[in-house]
Amino acid sequence: MKRTIKKVAVLGSGIMGSRIACHFANIGVEVLLLDIAPKELTAEEQAKGLSLADNQVKNRIVNSSLQNTIKSNPSPVYSKSVLNAITTGNFDDNMKDISGCDWTIEVVVENIDIKKKVFEQVEQYRKPGTLITSNTSGIPIHLMTEGRTDDFKKHFCGTHFFNPPRYLKLLEIIPSPCTDPTIVDFLMEYGDLYLGKTTVLCKDTPAFIANRIGVFSIMSLLHLVQKMDLSVEEVDKFSGPALGRPKSATFRTSDVVGLDTMINVANGLRQNAPDDESIDVFSLPDYVQKMQENKWLGDKTGQGFYKKIKGKDGKSEILALDLKTLEYRPQQKVKYTTLDETKKIDNLPERMRVYAKGQDKAGEFFRISFAGLFEYVSNRIPEIADELYKIDDAMRAGFGWELGPFEVWDAIGVKEGVQMMEQQGKKPAKWVEDMLATGINSFYNVEKGVKAFYDISSQAYKNIPGREAYISLDNLRATHTVWKNSGTTLIDLGDGVLNLEFHTKMNTIGAEVLEGINKAIDMAEKSYKALVIGNDGANFSAGANVGMIFMMAVEQELDEINMAIKLFQNTSMRIRHSSIPVVLAPHNLTLGGGCEFCLHADHVQLHAETYMGLVEFGVGLIPGGGGSKEFALRASDEYKEGQIDQNVLKDRFLTIAMAKVSTSAAEAHELGYLQAGKYSISMNRDRLIADAKTKALELADAGYTAPAPRKDIKVLGNSGLGMVYAGANSMRSGNYISEYDQKISQKLGYVMCGGDLSAPTLVTEQYLLDLEREAFISLCTERKTLERIQSIITGGKPLRN
Repeated sequence: MKRTIKKVAVLGSGIMGSRIACHFANIGVEVLLLDIAPKELTAEEQAKGLSLADNQVKNRIVNSSLQNTIKSNPSPVYSKSVLNAITTGNFDDNMKDISGCDWTIEVVVENIDIKKKVFEQVEQYRKPGTLITSNTSGIPIHLMTEGRTDDFKKHFCGTHFFNPPRYLKLLEIIPSPCTDPTIVDFLMEYGDLYLGKTTVLCKDTPAFIANRIGVFSIMSLLHLVQKMDLSVEEVDKFSGPALGRPKSATFRTSDVVGLDTMINVANGLRQNAPDDESIDVFSLPDYVQKMQENKWLGDKTGQGFYKKIKGKDGKSEILALDLKTLEYRPQQKVKYTTLDETKKIDNLPERMRVYAKGQDKAGEFFRISFAGLFEYVSNRIPEIADELYKIDDAMRAGFGWELGPFEVWDAIGVKEGVQMMEQQGKKPAKWVEDMLATGINSFYNVEKGVKAFYDISSQAYKNIPGREAYISLDNLRATHTVWKNSGTTLIDLGDGVLNLEFHTKMNTIGAEVLEGINKAIDMAEKSYKALVIGNDGANFSAGANVGMIFMMAVEQELDEINMAIKLFQNTSMRIRHSSIPVVLAPHNLTLGGGCEFCLHADHVQLHAETYMGLVEFGVGLIPGGGGSKEFALRASDEYKEGQIDQNVLKDRFLTIAMAKVSTSAAEAHELGYLQAGKYSISMNRDRLIADAKTKALELADAGYTAPAPRKDIKVLGNSGLGMVYAGANSMRSGNYISEYDQKISQKLGYVMCGGDLSAPTLVTEQYLLDLEREAFISLCTERKTLERIQSIITGGKPLRN
């Protein structure tokens, strides 16, 4: 049976329910969001003469919850326009409307009795054969189906999203014994393909997989604090980016999520997992109990492990909690040799090896914490998962760990990890010892670009299921690299498609990246069908290497700057006019030059979470790699035949002048960075390179022909410049921009209007590129531009001088 999801009902509009509703709206699904009707009127409602029977009152809870969610930061929606897909209502009047929904998701409070009452209502109106799932984070799935019909049980499953569902990739799928296997298969694929999730099939065990391991890890650290006499700052420094984990690390994450949430899961595990050999870890240390009593639960109560106050100078200051005295004090700097060493190493597995050997407090922290974690995860197989890769997937996608626990273990060596455990009085599960006894020394193995995991039951490697549709450059690099330089690597993806990846710091674009792109196009034109430009880094590209521009500008090496910008422009034009299709695959930050390359691509296959923008104004420059030219060209194409709308030019101009960065792929289109028919969105980042390859082959196989250089770009000349200058003068008069911002605006306007022309004129791309380059170079001679660049380089902060 083919199953299509056109409309979803979300029952419960709290923090999770509203956000789940928003994410379904993000992907174009119609959503019915319901919650209870209020039992009492507010004072405001009484003053208006309203009654409990009025719709405005009945839907107050759901509408208020949705509005609060919409206002939250980061935003739960790709674009405000997606909110049109959400209809709100209440359980009393609108539960009947779920009869028109393909999937009903229950997201009410974590109380089994309340959930069962909701399911009784659902069963009255739900259409047989439709999906019904619960977003519970801990209540056993099988308990929820008691008293339900066979059709309900067959189509019922746990679908545990992680908060916030737009950004956290994990979706745990937890079937009951009665769930139809085809339903499980559908949810696993739908979550991956449409919702962009890492879907992990879980057993119906306490806290499932991610929270079971994640809360164990957090609780272990809470106890380790006392054992090692650690401060809040030390724990967050040790357990953050140095370990390949989020900047919020342990205690800051606890404050954001809420200490009560972690406590509830820990208490639940103590009650529901009595046979867990590490059950004592889930007991609360004294200082955590005291924080709970004081209601120091984190951001929701204004203080937790950290507290934000106003200093004497009126500026905000964040204090840290002294875990011995339970008093707040100024934060202390944390400095250890091991941390300094790890900062020098970009390769995370290599960094783990250095961390594990550290001879200071940081190294000791690593050994003690991971010895306990390795023991715990090895003992959870087969209790919570039969396959080890599921635990790693869950921790990466649910807790933001770059490496799962078995991947960290592999990084330092399985044998070495066992030795480390023995030194700390820990012991791995027997299956690990059996694995080593057979001569297998790693949990994962990569052969011919395919990653396999150690399967305990067969004592052999098996391919990770469901990964056939993914392309991992990490897995291909060792065997499929055809060329590389210091900043790029060119990898053969097979089927006649090459992929060029950047691996500079923040994937910034300098001479080595420009060389790589041109070399890639040379090779693709000679021997391949198509080229993809994409990478597995944290960001696609933070833009041009402004440090190099700064060095040349300080020395006023204008000829060098001219050559560098001309090479950049030529590379952008090479992307557009090569004889083979070039598809770019951006994700996350795609700024400045990275955005300019996308503007010139034959197709952009981008991840839904792509933050794209031309941000050169922030460093006192204009886009110099073809971006200013391209926005003038696109404005020209939007002018209606026989008439010119100056608002078109104004909109394009302001996008650059205000350095607008999209908050999603959808908004990148709204801002004009993407053109209809020339971009596609991949919901799942893991599929991005594979999707880009598919699109590149599609273009090649359709008989790709490179577009000819444009000679018909209409620019407005002095009439457009008048608008630009008047607008800039007005903004300056209102103190919205500085005098120097005004000057940069005039430079940009001069380029986009085609210069000092007496009437609208048709010009070539090269004509505009020359104007763009001249304006860029002239700004490099300005002291205030140098000050702005220096501020970004030294402090990472934009300067408005």
